Amino acid sequence: MMPEHLARYAKTLSGLERKRRRRALVPQGGIDFTSNDYLGLANSPRIRSAIAEALERGVAVGSGGSRLLRGNHPEHEALEADAAAFFGTGRALYFGSGYIANTALFSTLPQRGDLIVHDALIHASAHEGIAASRAEAVAARHNDVADFEDAIARWRKDGGMGHPWIAVESLYSMDGDRAPLAELLGLAERHDGFVVIDEAHATGAFGSGGRGLAAGMEGRDNVILLHTCGKALGVSGALIGACSVICDYLVNRARSFIYSTAPSPLMAAGVREALKILVDEPERRTEFAHLRTFANAQLTAVLGIEGSGSQILPVMIGNNSRAMRIAARMRAEGFDIRAIRPPTVPEGTARLRIAITLNVDRAAIVRMFDALATVFIEEAA
Repeated sequence: MMPEHLARYAKTLSGLERKRRRRALVPQGGIDFTSNDYLGLANSPRIRSAIAEALERGVAVGSGGSRLLRGNHPEHEALEADAAAFFGTGRALYFGSGYIANTALFSTLPQRGDLIVHDALIHASAHEGIAASRAEAVAARHNDVADFEDAIARWRKDGGMGHPWIAVESLYSMDGDRAPLAELLGLAERHDGFVVIDEAHATGAFGSGGRGLAAGMEGRDNVILLHTCGKALGVSGALIGACSVICDYLVNRARSFIYSTAPSPLMAAGVREALKILVDEPERRTEFAHLRTFANAQLTAVLGIEGSGSQILPVMIGNNSRAMRIAARMRAEGFDIRAIRPPTVPEGTARLRIAITLNVDRAAIVRMFDALATVFIEEAA
């Protein structure tokens, strides 16, 4: 008999199970077609050596406190200086994760009287920050610049007097498509607004030198960039790049920065080395570009599905149970592929999210799509 004080939680879990939405931790196994380790740096000997060298020279494992207390380590400051120079921003600020950084950004920077217009498919972490913001917020249709502009026009017509904030991902994590960044920047400038660009899935993999899809827009005082360090960079944490005034304001007002223990200085040392690898080993990005082009072509040739053009290849299933079943069958075949279900994606769009990384080669991609085609045929029978 379930104790009464636990029954409400068990009831929720049972409801999720009925809808095939209940989550569970699944161990790593098989060939990696699900991680965000796009450049294969998570197990980089250079990054391991950089962290080992930092340990040898006495860098602590833990920071010991928040950045505003004793947790501000020289490794954090060195990383922020290197990152600002690499990404071309006035300053950079290092956070423990992209989730924390997005929460800090949106809950802190837009002010009462401002308007946040965010893409309907923006990441959950942005939604968390927006929910805590004092600004008004509205969703715009995915990648629809006219709808962003209409939202701002309605707000102004209704008396909105502050600044609009346009919030997008440069490369969307579940669809793999790109935001129309140039058009959105133009929209922000016409309306005296800001643009917040989450480069999570583009950092390291796209743009000049791996600087992301917003490379060329950085350095403007109305552009704020978020670069995660746990995807193509292979380590952990996130960097917000912006002008000095914006970063100083976050240091003084962002509660998730002020009241969080600072990231491990060793992780900062690892990210610094990852940025050096981007400079020293451009062949990684070249091979990654070839590999994702090959994978997109295979998706079309074998399954008749048009690719996203990026390393994130959604294969739409629709039904939650079927998506979970197909993903499980692919893992049984030795390919680590996961199903993504609502509420992470919109209702009725459960899918396989196939991610291409340098942890696979062309032969593995061919075998994976051939196996997936077989599973689809058997599922349809």
